[in-house]
Formats: sequence, C-alpha cells, structure tokens
Amino acid sequence: MSGEKDAFLKKKMKNADALPRVLRRIRPYRPYVALSLFCALIQVAAALLIPILCGRAIDYMVGAGQVDFAAIIRCLVLILAITGLSAVAQWVLSACNHRIAFLVSRDLRNDAMAKIQKLPLSYLDAHPSGDLVSRLIADVDAFSDGLLMGFTQLFTGVLTIVGTLGIMLALNVAITLIVVVLTPLSLFVAAFIARRTHRYFQGQARVRGSQTALINEWMEGQEVVKAFGHEDESLQAFDEMNEELGKVSLKAVFFSSLTNPSTRLVNNIIYAVVGLVSAVFAVQGKVSIGDMSVFLSYASQYAKPFNEISGVITEMQNALACAGRIFELLDEKEEIPDAEGAQDAVSDGHVELKDVSFRYEADRPLIEDFSLDVHPGQRIAIVGPTGCGKTTLINLLMRFYDVDGGSIRVKDTDIRNWKRHALRGNYGMVLQDTWLKKGTVRENIAYGKPDAAEEEIIAAAKAAHAHSFIRRLPKGYDTEITENGGNLSQGQRQLLCIARVMLALPPMLILDEATSSIDTRTEIRIQAAFHAMMQGRTSFIVAHRLSTIRKADVILVMQSGHIVEAGSHEQLMKKQGFYAHLYNSQFAGAET
Repeated sequence: MSGEKDAFLKKKMKNADALPRVLRRIRPYRPYVALSLFCALIQVAAALLIPILCGRAIDYMVGAGQVDFAAIIRCLVLILAITGLSAVAQWVLSACNHRIAFLVSRDLRNDAMAKIQKLPLSYLDAHPSGDLVSRLIADVDAFSDGLLMGFTQLFTGVLTIVGTLGIMLALNVAITLIVVVLTPLSLFVAAFIARRTHRYFQGQARVRGSQTALINEWMEGQEVVKAFGHEDESLQAFDEMNEELGKVSLKAVFFSSLTNPSTRLVNNIIYAVVGLVSAVFAVQGKVSIGDMSVFLSYASQYAKPFNEISGVITEMQNALACAGRIFELLDEKEEIPDAEGAQDAVSDGHVELKDVSFRYEADRPLIEDFSLDVHPGQRIAIVGPTGCGKTTLINLLMRFYDVDGGSIRVKDTDIRNWKRHALRGNYGMVLQDTWLKKGTVRENIAYGKPDAAEEEIIAAAKAAHAHSFIRRLPKGYDTEITENGGNLSQGQRQLLCIARVMLALPPMLILDEATSSIDTRTEIRIQAAFHAMMQGRTSFIVAHRLSTIRKADVILVMQSGHIVEAGSHEQLMKKQGFYAHLYNSQFAGAET
C-alpha cells in the first residue's frame, strides 16, 4: 500500500513540475510572447473603450429634441476605427500564439526523438513502441492545443478583468464592490472542478497510449491474427480497451464540461444583480442611462473572462497531463555516455570476451563466466537451442547492452572505452528481422555508406543477388519502398539488407540467420558471396540451420549461457556430443 502511495506522490510531484518546465521552454520565444501581450493589450483596450463610447452615444440621444447627431457620428467613427484596430491586433495575436505553440511543440518532439536515440535498448525493449508514438504525436498535439488556448484566452482574460475592474471603480465604487464580492463564487466553482478533472485527464492520456500500442501491435501482426483465427478475440480486446478509454474520457469530459455552465450561472447572477442595482441608481439620478449601459456591458465583460479562464484551466489540466508524459520520457535514464577520451578507430578484428556475465533480470542469470578469444579474420559460428544466449551475445558485442561482469575487448581495448558510434561502425549486421526505411531502393542499400557511387551500389546488389529483382521493379533502383518494405517480399527485403552490408564492408560481420527468408537456390549463391566477403574479416554467424556453418573456423555450441562445446564441424562431429546430436537430428527430421 505504501508503495502505491509513494508512486502516486512521485507522479503528483512530476505533474506539479510540468508547468514551470513548460514555462522554461517558452522562454526562448519571449519576443513572440511580448508581441502577443502587446496585441492582447490593444484588443482589451479596444473592448473596454467601445462600451464607454456606446454609453456616451446613448446619453447624446436621451430626451426628445436633445439628440446630438454630430457627437453620435463621432462616437460611431471612433467605434469603427477601434474595431478595425482590434481586428488587426486579434490577427497578430493569433499568429503569434500559433507560432509559440508550434515552436514549443516542435522542440518537445525534437527533444523526445533525440532522447529515444540515447535511451538504452533495455528501455525500448520494455516499452511498447505504440505508447512512445502516442507520446510523440497525440500527447504533443493535446499539449499544443492547450498551450494555444492558454495564450489566446488567458492573456486577454486577465487583462480584461483588470481593465474592467479599474474603469468600474472610476465610475461607481458601490456597484463595483458588488461585482467584486460575488466574483469569487465563479473562481471557487472553477477551482473545485479543475482539481477533480486533472487526474481523469491523466488516466485518459495513459489509456490512449496503451490503445495506440495495442493498435500498433495488431497492425504489425495482422497476418498471424488472421492465420490463427483470432479476429473476434482481437476485436473483443479492442472493445475492452475502448470501454476503458470511454470511462476515463467520460469522467474527464463530464467534470470539465461542468465548468462552463457552472461559472456561467454565477456570472449571470452577477449580471442580474448589477443590472438591478444600477437601475436603482439611475432612478435616483446617481448614474446616467449611458453609464448604466456601460456598467451592464462591463459586468458582462468582467464575468466572461472568468468563464473563459475556467475553460482554459480545464484544457490546461489535459495539456499538463500530456506534457507530464512527455517529460517523463525526457527524464528517463540514458545509456551510459562514452568514456572521456573514448577510442575512435578501425578494428583489427581481434575480439576477446573474458569472464563475461549478463542478466536481463536481477534474479535470472543468462550468461555467466563466458570467455572467448577470436583472432582477426576468424569465422565464429554460434549455435544452440532457443534462449541459450546467442542473440544476447550479439547485443553485448554491439554494446546494445553493457556486461554485468567481465569485459569485452576489441583491438585490445575494452569496448566501454570505445565510442559507441565507432564500435558499431566496425560491424556489418544482417539480422533475421529485416528493417528498411521509407525511401528508394538506392537509399536503402546506401544507408551505411551514403556517399557511395552508383557503380558501387549496383556491384553490392549484384554480389547480394538482388540486382535481378531490382531491375524488374517499376523504377528499378529509384523505386520507392513503403514503410518497412511493405511492397516487397520478405526474401527481397532480406536481399536488400545483405546488399547494404556488402556495400559498407566493415572489418567485422554479424550474420544472424541472414538467409532465413531466401529460397534454397539463392541461398547457395548468397553463401558463396558471404564466403568471399568474410575473407580477412572477423565474422560471427548465428545459425539454426547447421548446414550453413560447416565452413566456420570455430563453432561455439551454447547452452544456458555457457559454451558447452567448441571446435570445427569435423572435430565436433567426431566427439558425438551435443552438436552432433543437433546436426543429426536436423537431417533426420529433413529425411523424415
């Protein structure tokens, strides 16, 4: 129970910190803020002057035969001029406020994207990508809308209240005091509702993020959903998520929608009281009919900003809740920065792992006391059952994760003393899960070497046996690839990923089931190309099909995070151990 309370208090402190952090982000755009305030001042001054001119015009026409047409026309001309100036000020004010909201939102998105690049892989593995997308898009949009409303209505509202109050005090203190005494009722109602609204907007943002993550998950796995006939279950889960979102949204909307009618009721009461009192004063001759008209206009103007500000406060609750989620992402712990004086060089291909230990969860060790010495140019194959630590070992070599114990050395230097960018630039990776960016075929092949010449790109595509299918595409190398290669087959996507590595040709290679989606005939050709590419390059090959790694210099057989066997294919087969059992079982299964 105390843990839940601590979490609640921690979240509350983060939300309280959101407003000053937002204000700090607005600070660089003070010129826009100053211009916005100046235009708001002009707009408010115009709104305050027009009732006075209207009141004077009324006084110029009270009584039979006492109409001063010249004075009335002067008032009308002034009203038209002030209205025009107010319209220009309103346009500039709106432009400034939109600019401020855009710039602050842009900065937030840029910072969030930059933050994601610096987050450790462990964070990205533990958080749904859909939730991150929701924070960067939906939450920033909601924040931007709230910020825009705040600047547009808050400035003018506060200035209107101050200006109206000052002029009413100058006209009649007694009537003004009635307005001032009744006004706190409106503030009390707005504050009471706003306190209860904030937590529902927080829940709305949280559930919306979960919903985006769920949609993203199903979009990526729609084929599997259909293959297993889980369409109804998916719809049911989505309905449940929608129902949960509906509940928190309904509560948020219900309480926030109470604000406007509640404050409007209070404001109408104030207007009625002011009308009654000023009418009594007018009958007694203490104020003119024109002044009575001015007071009624000001009573309406004075009350209206409170109504608008209460709506702004409600919207700002949602905006701050969304900003809190973005700041929560920005506050996440980044991966350990590069060491001071970290190495930036080209590897000689020598890799040494000494007493390496690693675990994803504190109470579940995965790799323990793992040692390996890889000489330059060696081909190291890594095999073993699912979950034995093959892919984890690759993640450690690339420093996507840092070891918990021991060390990994490249070129006789601990990789923690390498610049990450330099270390990873020494590896060329082809993974089982392909990734292509939206762009042309040419851009995707040249992803690791953007300055590559056309001849180099074509040569790499030919080496990867991708050139023939690329030529058949509608625009060849200029064909646009849709998101993650949706308009290509899985095998074609993998060939492009192989071509990408063929072009860069770094000193070390990591091939994780690199030919898993390619037909047997093409695979034989690719294996021949890989054999040529691996000459003189240190290579780590993760394979489930053991027939593909028979030519490896050393085959490491892993089980439960340990090397249980090591040697060439011939040596391991002679031992008749775990590797021989795995190898024979694969071929026995194929024959069966």
